[in-house]
Amino acid sequence: MDNSAEISDFLRTRRARISPDQADLYAYGGQRRVPGLRREEVAIIAGVSVDYYARLERGTLNGVSDEVLAAIARALQLDDAEIAYLFDLARAARESPALRRAVAPEPRPQPQHVRPSVQRLLDAWVGAPAWIRNERMDFLAANELGSALYSALFANPANAANNARFVFLDPASREFYPDWEHGANDLGAILRSTAGRNPSDRALAALIEELSTQSEEFRIRWADHHVRFHRTGVKRLHHPVVGDLELAYEAMELPADPGLTLFAYTAEPGSRSAERLRLLASWAATTDAPGWPGHAPTEASASLTA
Repeated sequence: MDNSAEISDFLRTRRARISPDQADLYAYGGQRRVPGLRREEVAIIAGVSVDYYARLERGTLNGVSDEVLAAIARALQLDDAEIAYLFDLARAARESPALRRAVAPEPRPQPQHVRPSVQRLLDAWVGAPAWIRNERMDFLAANELGSALYSALFANPANAANNARFVFLDPASREFYPDWEHGANDLGAILRSTAGRNPSDRALAALIEELSTQSEEFRIRWADHHVRFHRTGVKRLHHPVVGDLELAYEAMELPADPGLTLFAYTAEPGSRSAERLRLLASWAATTDAPGWPGHAPTEASASLTA
């Protein structure tokens, strides 16, 4: 990806969303020709010269201090995910392509398998769907209930067990995710954040190119330059066997396996979703439930569900 273009687009789209009222500025100069703030208004709020900020918005962040970046973040009212993304872009800008080729190691490939002890941990969680993905949204491991919950993801081999392909390239995702628009927005923003952290990840770049080529919905969201963290929330799913589910999720990064995140879902006790989750567990235990092909419960987990 072109770092300068990414910087320019990000700063311009963040500036365009803030009105003078939101920035506690009086609108001046008659009718405004641009949405949001003008460059000079951002410069005033951040305490830098107009020429200096214009240079930043042209995509030049190399040599910019962290203090100036923090001032720009405050002026643009960035949230935590956006601040992290801005600093990631600045870090990439400070490393010239020639320097990266000369001294930087090849980017470490994203793990494609989880360690046996992590799989045993997943399998020991009975009654709570749990699964693990990498930063490219590849579904890498699950317990039995997690595999059954996401059975729709594996129905089409073209998805290659990747949630981004499922959402943007498989029409079945719109039925599985009742809040498809919201979920697609989040997914595009998460991938944008990941690209900022890992600008040299060739596999990630290939996935983004694939989605951009084949999905207008993805192209629209990618152009928005939204970013976000994926830490906790509520997920609404429509499972083909048990119907609608509303589940709280928690995301937990695995420090020993950089880039891998474990997700665990729970239902409100006594709710209809809790009842349907138990029904899903029974279905998964008593049928050849279509699920993640790599899931093979350990002997310990099998004894727990016997």
